[in-house]
Parts: sequence; structure tokens; C-alpha cells
Amino acid sequence: MNTAIHQCPRLRLAGSLTASLTRTGVHVFAVMFLLPALVVFAQESYPVHPDTVAKDGVPQGVVTAHRFTDSTVYPGTERDYFVYVPAQYDKSSPAALMVFQDGAKYVQDKGEYRIHHVFDNLIHRGEMPVTIAICVNPGVVPGGNGAQDRFNRSFEYDTVSDRYASFLIDELIPEVRKSYAITDDPNLRAIGGSSSGAIAAFGVAWHRSDQFRRVFSTVGTFVGLRGGNEYATLVRKYEPKPLRIFLQDGSNDLNIYGGSWWHANQSMLASLQWASYQVKNVWGEGGHNGKHGAAIFPDAMRWLWQDFDQPIESDVSNHPELKDRLIEGESWKLISDGHKYTEGPAVAPNGDVYFIDGPRGEIWKIASGTDHATKFVDDLPGVSALMFDAEGRLYCARNTALTVTRIDPDGGRTDLCSGVSCNDLVVLDHGIYFTGPTEQAVWYLPIDANGNPRGDGKPINVGAGPKKPNGLIVTPDRRFLMVVDAEGRYVWSYKIDSQSGELLHGQPYSYVHTPQDDMIGGADGVTMTKDGSLLVATKLGIQIIDPPGRVHLILSRPSLSGKLSNCVLAGEEMSTLYVTCGSKVFSRKTKLDGIAPWQPAVVPPKPRL
Repeated sequence: MNTAIHQCPRLRLAGSLTASLTRTGVHVFAVMFLLPALVVFAQESYPVHPDTVAKDGVPQGVVTAHRFTDSTVYPGTERDYFVYVPAQYDKSSPAALMVFQDGAKYVQDKGEYRIHHVFDNLIHRGEMPVTIAICVNPGVVPGGNGAQDRFNRSFEYDTVSDRYASFLIDELIPEVRKSYAITDDPNLRAIGGSSSGAIAAFGVAWHRSDQFRRVFSTVGTFVGLRGGNEYATLVRKYEPKPLRIFLQDGSNDLNIYGGSWWHANQSMLASLQWASYQVKNVWGEGGHNGKHGAAIFPDAMRWLWQDFDQPIESDVSNHPELKDRLIEGESWKLISDGHKYTEGPAVAPNGDVYFIDGPRGEIWKIASGTDHATKFVDDLPGVSALMFDAEGRLYCARNTALTVTRIDPDGGRTDLCSGVSCNDLVVLDHGIYFTGPTEQAVWYLPIDANGNPRGDGKPINVGAGPKKPNGLIVTPDRRFLMVVDAEGRYVWSYKIDSQSGELLHGQPYSYVHTPQDDMIGGADGVTMTKDGSLLVATKLGIQIIDPPGRVHLILSRPSLSGKLSNCVLAGEEMSTLYVTCGSKVFSRKTKLDGIAPWQPAVVPPKPRL
């Protein structure tokens, strides 16, 4: 059970704060990394900012100390945290929120940051909203009986995932909200930290911009300790998030096995500027410490909270990878909800879009030009994918029944083959390719002009390689088949022999970004554009990959919940993107130019290599 270890005025916290910092393992980090820097840069000094001291006539907030021991995200951990509540707080009006990592050092009355004084002064002058601060230490798992503790700091802070965000959002903040009213508005939520605490702050806002949109980072550890060096790349590739970010670093910051902090922070700034984020930086010549960050902290808070009554918005108008693919102001639109699990969207020659609810054995239709779905079929248990041919015949992969079925425009049904797994499929003039995850195979079923099997009617195993073959699609010229490996980091590419149907020269070809906290990639369904760009539904979002196999852009997920399972381009000029995500189906108007396998083949332009 969470209990407050003591409640006290902030002036009495110094002893407990020092002990708290020691318990977290921060002292270990200091011995390993900070002490050499402090010796070398002993002369480094900055003037005390006037807003870091208490002022006469300014109402003073209160800091209380607490302890949290009930985490399920980080089981067994214990941690201290401190809550600053401004004098202007009124429980009838939810306060803004700011969270700090390595929290004890931010509320020490003789420390560098002294956020309680800074917040008192800025709130009093109206330069930031009435804000509650949660200053939380990293978790420690006690070793007991004289054994060394396990220090969770790097695991919690440096890991590139939403795990730490879940701890804050689902566990710690609800605990504080038992006592205080805190806003749900992400525009009025900020998060900050130093070193690994800074990358943790950025990671929380990055993964959960629905909860936090303002970031304060000093000497941020955007290096390769646990993949943090990836952020500078992901910032460039992701659809921009509505974030406002302050960066500080010094040219004499750490340069060790994980990378150069100074160069990593400059790379982050370059990426954020390139992607049109609201970002401000202050560079200095200092080392890996809090001196410079603390000296500019009040000014950084003024900038971070500037125009806090206005929402932070992302800008796609000048983004080099977005401006020709997305329409400014167009976001995801919910088309259908209440399903058990949606999958397999396909576009018909007349423009209708079909999708499935596999567990319920249903196929649904979104009529061309409409934004609602109606049930089409309700008796195909385990149906897992759909694809049309040019004659309007609908082909279904039915993984539960181990059967591929054709539904004709008059409603007649024909089972084309059975006995092997069939997860997803694509239909060409000469045959059907479908993935068999159980057999780790890509199957080929030759068909005639009427959609009936040729030869003995048995599927042929023509492709091996992916550990779990899943979604598949052909290139616009029908010369290559692209097959997703749901458990790998690549989409495989095979050359199609249109005479025999064989697949030749298979390679793990198109790279897919995967969540670093997951061992399995989780990529699923795919679709194609006329210029040869591949769209892949993944855990991170819709990844757009160029013909040489490189991710250029990751479109945001339409919903944080549910698996983003598949996608198709349809509508006028084949430019509306439909995606299936958990129990829902969404659409989004874009500038993309899609192509379906039943349309005439086109030769895409030669890509830049």
C-alpha cells in the first residue's frame, strides 16, 4: 500500500532528499561518470538566477515527501517521490502538471534547481499556469540481508519504449490524484529531467503525446545505452507529434562507450528542426552536470509554458516527407466500431471497401462514397483476409477452416483449395499467392480466367524464408511479391515467374522499424502505391517504405488500443487510406496514389538509390 513516509515543509526535506538520492543509485552514476567531469570542469560556474530564490510577497507552495511501493510495471521496486503544490492551487480547478525524474534533487532547498521557488515566482507572475509538480526517483529493488540493491534507473529511463510512461500514467499519477485535482489536458502537462532523466522525459511525451506535450531536457542521454540514439532517426520518420521541447547541453559533455552526449543532442536538435517541431536549445561549454541547466531553468520554464492557454499543434506543411503524402488538417476518421477484431481490408473494382471481423466470421462493406459499414456475410468463421480480382470476385483466406474461398458477384461460393494454413492472399491473373504461417510457406494456387484452380487444384509451396509469413502484395508492375515476416524486421521480396508461378531470389529486403521493448516485430498487412512505395501496418504505425526497402515515414496510429492489423488505399484516385485497428476501422484522406492488384500493371519510376 502506498504510504507517505512523512509530510513536512520544504525547508525540512534536505536530509531525506540526500538519503533518497543515495537510495536510487544516482551516486553510482556520479562516481562512474560525473566525478571526472566535475574534476576537469571545477571552474565551471553560472550566476544564481534570481527566480531560484524565495521572494517577499510571493505566496509559497508546499513540498511533501512520499513513498511508492506498489508498482506492477516495475514489480518489487520502491521509490521516493515529492509533490509540490502551489499556494494558488484550488481543488475546484484542476492544476497543470509537471513531472521530474531523479526527483529529489529538484526540490532540495539548497540544491541547484529549487523548482519550488522557481514555480512560486513564475506562477505568481502568470508566466506559467498553476502547476503541481511530481518529482519522482527511479525505482530500487532492495537486495536484502546485506546484498546489493538492484537499481532500475537505466532500465526505466534509457529504454526506448512506453513502459516508463505507463508507470507514470497508470500508476503514480493516479496515486497523486487521490489527493489533488490534476488536469487531463496534455497541453497543460510537462515533463523534464537531466541526463537519463531527460531521455526518459522525452520518451514519455514521444510515446504518449496524448498525455504530455512539453519536454525539458538537460544533458540528455540520447545515446546508445539502450537504443536512445534511435530517437534522432525516429523524429525524422514519424508523423510529427504535438510537442514543445527545450534542449540544453555543453560541448564538454560525456564522450564514452555509448556515444557522445554533445553530438547526440545536436543530432536531436537537427532532427526536431527538420521535422518542424517547436524546439528551443541553449548550448554551453559545460560538462555532464546540472550547473548550466539549473542556471537557465527559470527562463526555460518561461519558454516551455509560453502561451500555455493555446494548444500545441504539429505542422506537416513543410515536412519534407509529409507535405507530398498527407493533407494538412486531415486526420483519422472513425468509420466503424464495435467489432471483435477487424482485418483484411480490400477494395473492389467499383470502389467499395470490404473488411472482416474474423472471430465473428463476418465480412463488412463500406459502400463507395459513404462513411459507414454494413454487414455483407456473417457465416465464415475464422476468415482472415480478402482480395478482389478485376471481375469483382472476392477471394477469402479462411485460416480456421484451412481453406481459400471465392465469392462471386451473384453470391455463389466456391472453395478453391484446403488443407494448408492461409493467413493473407493476393490474386493475380495466373494464380493466387497466400501465406501459410503454420508451414512457414508462401503458397501458390494456379487459376484460370474464371478464377477456378488449374491442374490438380493443390497449392504449391513456392516461397520460404520468413519465420511467420503474413501480409503480402505485388509491386505495381506485378514482377515482385512482397511478403511480411510478422516475427522479423524485414518484408521479404521475391521475383515472380509469371509462367510457372514460382518465386525466385527471395531476400529479406524492406526494413521495418520495431518497438525496442518487443522481441517480435508484429508487422502485418500491406498495400502498395503506384510509385512502388510499400505501406505496412505495424505496432508503431503505418510505415511507408520506398522501392529500395527504406522506411521514409511512419504515420501515426489512429488509436493507441487494438492491433493495427492492415491497410488499403481506395476511394477517389485511390488516395483514401483505410486501416483496421482492433475493434475499429478508420479512414484518412491523403495525397498517396494507390494501386490494387486487379488494376492494370504500371511500371514505377526508378527510385533514388
